[in-house]
Amino acid sequence: MKQEAFSDRRKFILTMARGIGLSAMGALVWSAYLGEVKAAPLTLRPPGALPEADFLKRCIKCGLCVEACPYDTLRLAAPGDNKPLGTPFFVPKEVPCYMCEDIPCVPVCPTGALDAASVQSEKDGGMAWDIKKMDMGVAVVDVKSCIAYWGIQCDACYRACPLLDEAIFLQYEKNERTGKHAFLKPVVNSDICTGCGLCERACVTEKPAIFVQPNHLALGKVGDHYIKGWDSADEARLKNAEAETTTTELSKEKAIDTLNDTEELFR
Repeated sequence: MKQEAFSDRRKFILTMARGIGLSAMGALVWSAYLGEVKAAPLTLRPPGALPEADFLKRCIKCGLCVEACPYDTLRLAAPGDNKPLGTPFFVPKEVPCYMCEDIPCVPVCPTGALDAASVQSEKDGGMAWDIKKMDMGVAVVDVKSCIAYWGIQCDACYRACPLLDEAIFLQYEKNERTGKHAFLKPVVNSDICTGCGLCERACVTEKPAIFVQPNHLALGKVGDHYIKGWDSADEARLKNAEAETTTTELSKEKAIDTLNDTEELFR
């Protein structure tokens, strides 16, 4: 009887220990998953990737895009990469996107997580691959760390850009401090930049002074209530605008009466 009670107690303790161990392991796995999901907005995806939320729903983590990349730019996120596990991404500082003319990583995607139509343009009556539409992110210049903004001659990022004088151009400015030198400052055109990261890879500073970020982090949004009056195409955004009128005590008066009211000046 004593031996049987001891055996039951031992089984109970072992069961409890296993339960605690499994709970701890589950908590670690869950915390790692949450951390990787939170890091998703910072991840640079292959060309043609859908918006992040839709991309994660469609991507089946097959790795075909990674295999198709001839430069080993793309890789699948592994534990410790702090990215959604199994999804394709790239780090420009390590291996940038070399903007292949045929964009081989996109057509092999079996689910449409990489949208072929988004990186094509009409040409000669058909659709052709268009590297200018490989919208992976946008380069941002840290003007305080860029030595070209100090007055040191450097055009490494400019020369590395595959869309020379389009995505990055050099802005000439006189150096007022010396009076006889000039600045050649790299400026990114966010409408043209594809986020390939060749400029980041080429940057000569210890930590790149030009770096690629996803569009939703790097770019602002004007809103539908601001329209470029000189740009007829921009007026298309008016269809999303909603009229809103704010009424104050001052706005109830006529404009001419408000201008002629000088009593407020002497109070």
